[in-house]
Amino acid sequence: MKKTLTLLLTLLLVLPSWAAPKRSYIIGFYNLENLFDTYHDEGKNDYEYLPDGGNAWTEVKYEKKLHNMASVIRAMHDENKAWHAILGVSEIENRHVLEDLVAQPEIMEANYQIIHYDGPDRRGVDVALFYKPELFTVLESRSIPFDFNSERIEFAMNEEEQAYFRTRDILMVRGMLGDEMFAFFVAHLPSRIGGKGQDLRSRGGEIMYEESVKLMEQYPGIKIVAMGDMNDNPTDDSMAVYMHGREKIEEVGPMDFFSPFVSMLKAGYGSLAYRGEWNIYDILVVNANLVKAPAGSLTIRPIVKRKFYGRVFSTPWMRQDEGIYKGQPKRTFSNGVFVNGYSDHFPTYILVSNK
Repeated sequence: MKKTLTLLLTLLLVLPSWAAPKRSYIIGFYNLENLFDTYHDEGKNDYEYLPDGGNAWTEVKYEKKLHNMASVIRAMHDENKAWHAILGVSEIENRHVLEDLVAQPEIMEANYQIIHYDGPDRRGVDVALFYKPELFTVLESRSIPFDFNSERIEFAMNEEEQAYFRTRDILMVRGMLGDEMFAFFVAHLPSRIGGKGQDLRSRGGEIMYEESVKLMEQYPGIKIVAMGDMNDNPTDDSMAVYMHGREKIEEVGPMDFFSPFVSMLKAGYGSLAYRGEWNIYDILVVNANLVKAPAGSLTIRPIVKRKFYGRVFSTPWMRQDEGIYKGQPKRTFSNGVFVNGYSDHFPTYILVSNK
């Protein structure tokens, strides 16, 4: 009997990594394009999204918007035969709209839990994280404010303008995905309106990178995914220089990030159209610990044509089917008219698996 037990223990110890059960997780991001409720939040400039505001934002329109957002999330589930383990979102007004969204019948069964902090953005939009509690255990979360404490970036704003400036905080959530430690950053970097803000977006990338380095030093081996609407392409300075995003896996150093949407952008993929040109502003990047993971542990996997490590998700019903915006994401409003669309961004995601 003792010999049999010894043999079984020996076999368990020497089992190859490929014999371990397969674990796969979808990690994604979706800009929900102005998911506002119909009530005023004190101190926020949300007046256009009130029943008597510029968009005549009624409960009927709000409920249609919730249904549409949930329909997209459900469609991704149906394609992948699995819910996202982690889904970062942006352009949401408050926790109330998040609770309404996860309660929609299309996605209620996912049992998404919410991490959200009220941020300082003057318009009142924040970022947040949905997670499946049976897959991800939260250890800590915090809201990281934007600051101008950079030694490398020269800012266009003077000190008075900097003191007045408000933008979205960056959300950081650390926890256990299965039995491995992960950290997720969710960002919505400053706008391109007026052709400005490259310095601000670069600082946003720099903040995420600095915070990532702290985590990697404190928790050796931690796997990190930074995601968000960066208002930049993955080839722009915020991502390529200040976030240390690399196009090719072999280029990724120990403190670098792999940027899977660079090659997709070059191949013609896009998550939104800006001034008639396709871009990928909805970006996920992963650190070296995730992209060069030990055998048998979670690593990023190719999911499009067995070549690309990212996915821009769209369906015909998510696209405008006529007019000057034909083929582009079907947004909620077009030229000021409610068209019952989805978002002006397509969602993006990656797959991590141990096989």
